[in-house]
Amino acid sequence: MSSPNAPSAASCPPVTVRAGEVTFANDRPFALIAGPCQLEGRTHALEIAAALKEMTGRLGIGLVFKASFDKANRTSAGSARGLGLSGALPIFAEIKERFGLPVLTDVHEAEQCAAAAEVVDVLQIPAFLCRQTDLLLAAAATGRVVNVKKGQFLAPWDMAHVAAKVTGTGNGNVLVTERGASFGYNTLVSDMRSLPIMAQVTGGLPVVFDATHSVQQPGGQGATSGGQREFVGVLARAAVAVGVAGLFIETHPDPDRAPSDGPNMVALRDMPALLETLQAFDRVAKGRG
Repeated sequence: MSSPNAPSAASCPPVTVRAGEVTFANDRPFALIAGPCQLEGRTHALEIAAALKEMTGRLGIGLVFKASFDKANRTSAGSARGLGLSGALPIFAEIKERFGLPVLTDVHEAEQCAAAAEVVDVLQIPAFLCRQTDLLLAAAATGRVVNVKKGQFLAPWDMAHVAAKVTGTGNGNVLVTERGASFGYNTLVSDMRSLPIMAQVTGGLPVVFDATHSVQQPGGQGATSGGQREFVGVLARAAVAVGVAGLFIETHPDPDRAPSDGPNMVALRDMPALLETLQAFDRVAKGRG
């Protein structure tokens, strides 16, 4: 149900945001944000970056490599969190230099923003922190692209105020990401109306659909989150059919052995076929098919 005060999803002139050489705009071919949930180590990250670079290069899809240096909101305090910022930055720098890829990572505290921005191209605000004003302002102050994930507890039109906190600083390099809304216990649902609504209420900012976290089952395995990766392609096709600037897809060579979010990550070997399908949907949706 939508609020009686919710704006219509009428068309809005699209804003273009660039991360390195990658372009995000709601009327352009979709760009891809992809990589492992958690940065597990140098060799592992380079392997995934190389594979993603090859497949997206062959398909002509813009790629931003992503990985989290710290999974600060794990279900259990005993779960692996990652390498930390100091351990991650040299790996991110090597990925940029070796593959020419822009890099995205999450920030959880205002104090992390400036240090992360010395290397990474996109600072991501996690969904649970999307209304934390000091964090948003610190990320905006770096001048880097800021990707804000819509909280599971927010309506799409609420993102107008979230985005305004960043753009109000003079930094217009903002992406807004849909990743599902809480629905009962351990369940998320994706309302595809959210995609055009967020574009409209934010003045045409690029909208990204997070296909892997949208199938997450938060806390669904007790001490860890579950997920239904078999539905990643289903939701991603729906989002691309609606029209988005980008897709966020976490991937891993062996998701079942991943330290975090394994149940909702796509196996790296399955990515090429998925991307080819999504590219075909994208061409039709944007009149290029």
